[in-house]
Amino acid sequence: MSETPLHLVPVRSRQAKEFVRTWHRHHPPPAGQVFAVGAADERGILRAVAVVDRPVARHLDDGATLEVTRTASDGTRNANSLFYGASWRAAKAFGYRRLITFTQEGESGASLRGAGWRLIARRPPPAEGRMAHPLPAPDRPRQRPRRPLPVASPWSDVGRQPDQQLTAPPAPISQHRPSGSE
Repeated sequence: MSETPLHLVPVRSRQAKEFVRTWHRHHPPPAGQVFAVGAADERGILRAVAVVDRPVARHLDDGATLEVTRTASDGTRNANSLFYGASWRAAKAFGYRRLITFTQEGESGASLRGAGWRLIARRPPPAEGRMAHPLPAPDRPRQRPRRPLPVASPWSDVGRQPDQQLTAPPAPISQHRPSGSE
């Protein structure tokens, strides 16, 4: 693809999922999202999307962290770098203190480095025989063929040093009700 000037555009959940379904190399669309953002060219053609959600790993879901769970592009250059910077600015504006993502073995992370992100760990390959999906059970039928787990390397945004501990997540916000309502 050529050097197409891109600008950020809002993208609805259904549109982002359809774009991921069409263009992502190896994953289906994520189940949920907190927000999605798109990149369009000067003619308004959607060229790429990023989906941001709560962290997939439960131990990272501390109430102050989001994860870029998918990015997908039609091959337009620099779209992912644009997303990683924009996603962090949006997450920060929503009050989150950390944004993470993961790259698989063989992915260089150039877009992440271009947006100022840092690799925070290198992971060894998973143990021999460890699979990405649990064995089926009567209440959990197999949906996809089992496949070996990929090596995933975590990255962190520029908002916080990776060795800093997060304080406890903020207390839940109670729902405001107008006076006189029950």
